[in-house]
Amino acid sequence: MVIDTLVGLIRTVSVVAVVVYILTRSRMYSAVIENRMTRRHKAGIIVLFGLFSIYGTVGGVEILGAIANIRDLGPVIAGLVAGPLAGFLAGLIGAAYRYSQGGFTAVSCSLSTLLAGVLAGLFYRIRKNEFPGVQTAMILMAGIELLHMGLTLLIPRPFDKALQLVKTIIIPMVGANVMGIGLFAFMMQNLRHERAVESTRNMIKGELKAAREIQMGILPKIFPPFPDRPEFDLYAVIEPAREVGGDFYDFFFTDKDHLCFIIGDVSGKGVPASLFMAVTKTLIKARALTGAPPDQILGAVNDELSQDNPSAMFATVFCGILNIRTGDVYYANGGHNPPYIVTPDGRITPLAATDPGPIVGALDGITYRCDKVRLRPGDSIFLYTDGVSEAMDRSESFFTTSRLEEGLVSLAGKPIRETIRGIAEGVTVFCDGAEQSDDITLLMLRYCG
Repeated sequence: MVIDTLVGLIRTVSVVAVVVYILTRSRMYSAVIENRMTRRHKAGIIVLFGLFSIYGTVGGVEILGAIANIRDLGPVIAGLVAGPLAGFLAGLIGAAYRYSQGGFTAVSCSLSTLLAGVLAGLFYRIRKNEFPGVQTAMILMAGIELLHMGLTLLIPRPFDKALQLVKTIIIPMVGANVMGIGLFAFMMQNLRHERAVESTRNMIKGELKAAREIQMGILPKIFPPFPDRPEFDLYAVIEPAREVGGDFYDFFFTDKDHLCFIIGDVSGKGVPASLFMAVTKTLIKARALTGAPPDQILGAVNDELSQDNPSAMFATVFCGILNIRTGDVYYANGGHNPPYIVTPDGRITPLAATDPGPIVGALDGITYRCDKVRLRPGDSIFLYTDGVSEAMDRSESFFTTSRLEEGLVSLAGKPIRETIRGIAEGVTVFCDGAEQSDDITLLMLRYCG
């Protein structure tokens, strides 16, 4: 009989999951989780768990003229989430229904249901309106049900019949109610954890969004950048794979006749790469403004970065300086993808393809080579990061430099803005919706003469 009773009560307890589901889909959910319940919310709790208390009676198992049930569970939950008054009123609903059913335990059972809600509510106040953990809630429920058994021994008569009833239902009733409150507390605990995780995730998203805005803010984005200088045209785009990334570009005059332009790619992704990128870009500009040639710029920046670099991060950097009067470009490559010289008739030539040079920031004392190329009027220099050539489609095939070169040939003679956008669109079409695996940066400088 004990086993059958326990099985019947456990079947009834399963409805707790349904009640929690209903609670999470209501407006009361946030109020309960965040401990900011209004009178309207509390009224909803009272009705919901008062009805649950009635259900606990209806779904109970009749034994010796009494009902083994989980009626006390509703008021206890109401008290633990909304306080003594809510617990009392939810208990009153359940107690009134139980009393109307009659039986020699009607008074003791009704009284215990009222007390269950009040005691749970007082416990809620003692804990300063915080819902208890699973173990604490189960211990409290066990104590309340033992009180219920005690009232059943004290009030109903004859005593022998009450004693026999208690012996029969004490294990299944205590077990079922403890299991029910444990299930509810466990689900509430998980919901609180999910809410905390969601809140943290939203905070991180907000911070990353701000970081992205700051990072994008340090990159020049106004094109044409020098409308009063007809000797050249320049355009660039960047698309981080994450909220923030490690790619960067920059361009600025070091004097009235020399334009410095750079592109770089920091190892890794995310926030660490973005911080290293900002430092690298700042150091390069500071050194370039002293009038140093590209090889000395990279050498000095390499020494600065490598001396205090516990994370062992590094960057690939291409640095060039254009003499806008002659078209001469002096450049140094710090391990970066070789840029292309693109002529108006569609001939493309990679710069120093066999010797990209050492990376920047890994080891101090490195020297870089300075090379020179002359741009004729109409010639362009096209710079990119490996996020372009190594962009992957759904089958994880690379875009490759071959496709990049084909795109440059097909777009030769077009305005540089159109060329950049054409290459970017080509990468997008190739990837066909695959997740972007790396930052993508493109920069094109055309010498007009």
